[in-house]
Amino acid sequence: MTRLRIPDDVLSAAHARATARRERDWAEADRLRGEIEAAGWRIVDRGTDFALTPAAPPDEADGGHLRYGASRNVPSRLDEPATGVATIVLIATDWPGDLARMLESLRATSPLGVTIVVVADAPSAEQDAALEGPGGEAPPVETVWTSARLGHAAATNIGVRRAGAPVVVLLDTSIEPTGDFVTPLVRALDDPTVAVSGGWGIVSKDLRHFEDAPAGDVDAIEGYCLAFRRADFAERGPLDERFTFYRNLDIWWSLVLRDGGEGEPPRRAVRLDGLPLVRHEHRGYTSLPEGERDRLSKRNFYRIIDRFGSRRDLLVGG
Repeated sequence: MTRLRIPDDVLSAAHARATARRERDWAEADRLRGEIEAAGWRIVDRGTDFALTPAAPPDEADGGHLRYGASRNVPSRLDEPATGVATIVLIATDWPGDLARMLESLRATSPLGVTIVVVADAPSAEQDAALEGPGGEAPPVETVWTSARLGHAAATNIGVRRAGAPVVVLLDTSIEPTGDFVTPLVRALDDPTVAVSGGWGIVSKDLRHFEDAPAGDVDAIEGYCLAFRRADFAERGPLDERFTFYRNLDIWWSLVLRDGGEGEPPRRAVRLDGLPLVRHEHRGYTSLPEGERDRLSKRNFYRIIDRFGSRRDLLVGG
């Protein structure tokens, strides 16, 4: 493995910080730590010495692929003019059968103008091998690999950065399309008051407890199938990458998209009825022990409360 070179400015800042610590100039030491971390490096104090490591895994060239260590390293299309109808973002990790079913269904049901981005987030060996196999011609599929398991939010950010269409659809691989579900989602977003649309929605009375909701206006769209404008991601994103586990990220992102800002009415989240989508076992949920699921889910939920805990104005019943 190639040894990483520490940039001269980062190394200089680290030595200056060590000097500031010896002189007990803690304010300057904190400032220099911030400068180092902003440059993408982590500093760990070891007595009077220090160690520097990348804040994210390195990018790696492997088998003809460049595997990215951070979402920000992935080239973005967000500044390019939007083309087509919608980009569907899929995340591939450990269940190649689910992804294969999804891709086969999308090839059979997607309208013209749809593109697909598959984010291979440090996939299992079986999934990685399957992604090397031949792909279909329509709709076009782009696969982006990571060099380490970055987590659900970071993988989603990667997928959206590569989206070329004006509408992005996040689709879980536990879903199986049986018809054109893209066109209704895109049409819902033709309404400027709508920020997010999807096939399943939830509502709350207090932003602490959520329940399934019928078709119509809801508080948040569930991540099984969630559509939004690429331009809104460019303005309001990226997703908070501390959401390494998928649960509750969909609530957080729905509220971010809907938040109209101080003094402005919130935009809408709309659940559409009758979309031709079948839900299968969600292996990201069932593969984990119950205690671990609960721990990760609660940690994510606290992030929702930290940002939106007092925002009753975002509730459709509020």
